[in-house]
Amino acid sequence: MRVLRWLLAALLVAAGVSHLTWGRRGYRIVVPDWATRLLHTDKDAIVVGSGAVEIMLGAGLVALPRERVRLGAAVAAFFVAVFPGNVHQWQTGRSAPLLDTDTRRFVRLLLQPLLVVWALAVALSPER
Repeated sequence: MRVLRWLLAALLVAAGVSHLTWGRRGYRIVVPDWATRLLHTDKDAIVVGSGAVEIMLGAGLVALPRERVRLGAAVAAFFVAVFPGNVHQWQTGRSAPLLDTDTRRFVRLLLQPLLVVWALAVALSPER
């Protein structure tokens, strides 16, 4: 399971870095208007915040292997929390980095449950 934990960590860090750099502007499209009202902030802050959380979770999976149960659960919860943004993007048909067709946006929706399962597998499986 160590390999799955490290791969998940790499995915999270790469996604987080993209939220803070080259994809930052494009990812604002994914943020629904209701999220800015609920969180009392703007779309850019949500993109930056989610990117920072991804980096921290990914780094934690590597740096704190004994906390993999808590961190894996936190990653799963994070993936659930950002799912409404993915639905919003698919419903509105707006393009974001790497998600520039309806098919890609829809496939992204189907991948989200797999990411949740992956995070839970990391959390619940013994280290080997």
